[in-house]
Amino acid sequence: MRRFAIALFLSGISMPAWADPPETAGPRDLCPDRPGLGTPACTLDAGRVVVELGLGDWTHDRTGPMRTDTILAGDALIRIGLNDTLEAQIGWTGYGRVRTRDMAAGTIDNASGTGDVTLALRRNFINPDGSGVSIAAMPYATLPSGGKAIGAGDWGAGLLVPMSFDLGGVSLALSPEIDAAVDSDGKGRHLGYGSVVGLEFSLTDALSTSTEISIHRDDDPAGHTTEALAGLSAGWQPSKDLQFDIGLNIGLNATSPDTELYFGIARRF
Repeated sequence: MRRFAIALFLSGISMPAWADPPETAGPRDLCPDRPGLGTPACTLDAGRVVVELGLGDWTHDRTGPMRTDTILAGDALIRIGLNDTLEAQIGWTGYGRVRTRDMAAGTIDNASGTGDVTLALRRNFINPDGSGVSIAAMPYATLPSGGKAIGAGDWGAGLLVPMSFDLGGVSLALSPEIDAAVDSDGKGRHLGYGSVVGLEFSLTDALSTSTEISIHRDDDPAGHTTEALAGLSAGWQPSKDLQFDIGLNIGLNATSPDTELYFGIARRF
């Protein structure tokens, strides 16, 4: 599995670009990962840095008599443009708290801590500014640096292939992925796979919204599950280097979290 993770990262560096980046008079439009369930295909200009921060994230899940509320804050992602088609990413969650209530027994459990570190490369093959048809590959790995509350307990890896298609005022986005996901007991890995499909609407030059559907299969040895989510999000860019966002995800089946509400910010330097 370690060789698999290394191979994914090397593939992100060694794959040739399918097309040269377009000539532009200035920097590309801001194209943050936030908000939404999917992953964009665009990459940063060489030498540019984007810092994205989840200011607040609340997830509620009800399963039988159990009620679980998870709060995240300081969910940070740093993106660095290495060249015209390749960027590096590092992500980390500064704080997470999980509150579990057993309504039948009348007990409450609380746990808090930091999250794992995620390292990723995104290599774009065509239209790195995200215009027209844009396709990329994004290998990633997670390092078990977090605590028991929101940390996975072991390393994991995966590969995403983000794609977007500009349909004129509306953009169709796909984010298929395959994962070596960490087992629920925090020891070892198993297969996970799925995709996000979404439509993004440009309402004005500064305001955009998106609707998405996410389906993900998790073949954990403790029990196979399929998570299905519907998402609605919006981003407002008051300037070319700044965005504020908000989003809502709703579970579509019994094995998915019921509700997730989040908001955050992205800033380019």
